[in-house]
Amino acid sequence: MRRALLPELLLLLTFGHASAHTSPSATDETPDVVGSDSVHQVREVAVYGKRPLATAQTLRGVELQALSTTSVADALKYFAGVQIKDYGGMGGLKTINVRSLGAQHVGIYLDGIRITNAQNGTVDLGKFSLSSMETVSLYNANKLDDCQSASEYASGATVYMRTRRPTSDSLSVQLRNASFSTYMVKSNLQFARHGWSGFLDGEYTDSKGDYPFRYHSEYEDTVGHRDNSDIRYGRIEGALFKGGFSSHVYYYDSERGCPGGIVRRLSDRYVNVGREWDRDFFVQASYQQEFLSHHRFKANAKYTREYLRYCTDYPQNQNTARVNNHYRQQDGYGALCYSYTPWQWLVLSTSYDVRYSKLTADLKMFEDVTRLDQKQVLAAQVNYKNIQAAASVLHQHYHDETFVHAGAADPLDRWTPAVSVGYTLFGVTLRAWYKEIFRAPTLNDLYYTQVGNRNLKPEFTKQWNIGTEYHYNTHHWNASIQADIYQNKIENRIVCLPLKGTYSWSMMNYGYTFCQGLNATGSARYNTGDWAFSFLTSLTWQNDLNRTDPDDEDTYDKPICYSPKLSYTLTGIIQWRSLQFTTSYMHVGKRMWSYADPEDILKPYNNIDMKLNYTREVGKTSLGLCLEVCDVLDEQYEHIPRYPMPGRNYKITLTFAL
Repeated sequence: MRRALLPELLLLLTFGHASAHTSPSATDETPDVVGSDSVHQVREVAVYGKRPLATAQTLRGVELQALSTTSVADALKYFAGVQIKDYGGMGGLKTINVRSLGAQHVGIYLDGIRITNAQNGTVDLGKFSLSSMETVSLYNANKLDDCQSASEYASGATVYMRTRRPTSDSLSVQLRNASFSTYMVKSNLQFARHGWSGFLDGEYTDSKGDYPFRYHSEYEDTVGHRDNSDIRYGRIEGALFKGGFSSHVYYYDSERGCPGGIVRRLSDRYVNVGREWDRDFFVQASYQQEFLSHHRFKANAKYTREYLRYCTDYPQNQNTARVNNHYRQQDGYGALCYSYTPWQWLVLSTSYDVRYSKLTADLKMFEDVTRLDQKQVLAAQVNYKNIQAAASVLHQHYHDETFVHAGAADPLDRWTPAVSVGYTLFGVTLRAWYKEIFRAPTLNDLYYTQVGNRNLKPEFTKQWNIGTEYHYNTHHWNASIQADIYQNKIENRIVCLPLKGTYSWSMMNYGYTFCQGLNATGSARYNTGDWAFSFLTSLTWQNDLNRTDPDDEDTYDKPICYSPKLSYTLTGIIQWRSLQFTTSYMHVGKRMWSYADPEDILKPYNNIDMKLNYTREVGKTSLGLCLEVCDVLDEQYEHIPRYPMPGRNYKITLTFAL
């Protein structure tokens, strides 16, 4: 399978942007969009009690919608410390890596419940739309709510997507035409009555994705068209809320081309005829209740069913192994969480999570595999005067069963601690945290035919962080800044290596990496009369080194592949009445992509996006027009060698809302 064979050693392209609220800590009275797709505007007032001990970045409201109207992946790339790996094309797989930990170390949560994939451990963020999102947040270390599941302590970093809780009835329809024969229709229905609220959101997109490209190197200069880069998908999801109850149902159906890297062929055609079909479904629910004033209880439940077909069995293929594989995955999850507040300054909590996963596939010599994943956590939080502190210990147990001849991997049982401390004085918060965590080998890592290794050890991570943040608020101004210095060490990295020749690869524990870095974010907003101005920026500097084998002069102390040393973004938003203009600039430094040749370098690139949005109220109807120009400089940069991005492209979107 394609995803199984793509080593997720490090995901590329950084990075990030200062949050709309870099921490959920200050009162914000900036008008935020809560209607569907930036149509209806009301004034939001968010009041928070204490600074977070974790390093947090959040996009919400106007700024979330101003940056992107497409997928969650497009918003996350503006966060500091983030790398998005994109295989190019309109339907390219999009995964996230934070501080060079790897995609499997990042937990993705929708309304507090994790989106998982036991098969390969990654989540394609391109499948999730921003149209129903209220906030998108990134946390390093633990989020530290008063009552949260054990799974939320089990990742090196976490992404939280929170859907919008409607406050009134509305209906909106979007129509979009974009470059490369891309067409989209989207509809969003919201309701709120009798204490209940909810939404129904649907989307259909079709794109040929046949964008032109020019590939220039020392040895070649070629012009062509990207073929087999099309995608067709439909998505429908709905949610229902009342008090402490929330629920969500989601279905995604797609067919996409997998174009492969562009390689010079006699036919001058750049076609790697692979096709992929996805059908993903999940339903989840959560309920929380406070009782006897000092006790809080929460229960989570989720069922997931996923189908994947990957096919390269086409006559046109000459250098690709011909396969036609089908994978089916089912996943059941439940969690019970409890917290006790004996005093106002102390919170004690515990949680138990259980997840049961089953994977079937029609590969040769592959039988059903099941995994029982259990997690328990004990945690304490202190918020006394200007001092905040938190400590937790997490226990994880994995047990697999399979009927294949080689048997299942040995059970995995580990305890890992985390501790955080912070001090606030005159509006400035100083914080420090330490966290140990591991990621268990995925089912593909262990059992994929001819590649899996049942003797794999988990990747073990140690993280240190020291940071500070400051917030300034007046009637017209709202500003914040934060900076963190961090250090990560990862042992027993799981990589795919050719141990038995070029055509025989195996999953192995190979590698020790050492990363030091700096993340900084800043934001400033000014409101006066009909005008509103926002400026957002972020910076990532990191030195991510391979410390595996001191005797290997070619790799030891060399940068990790795909990891840029410097990245930064600048974003400006100007709003006058119903007219809004956004421009964003991103710079990503050069990246090594192979140790075989020191000259194998992905060039640095600069990306500029511009967006103009106008809305007009006509009676009870709101009409919107949005024009976007992406990659204004037309730099067909590469996240991965020989996978050129589309370059300059355009989008025009019409919105009708009631």
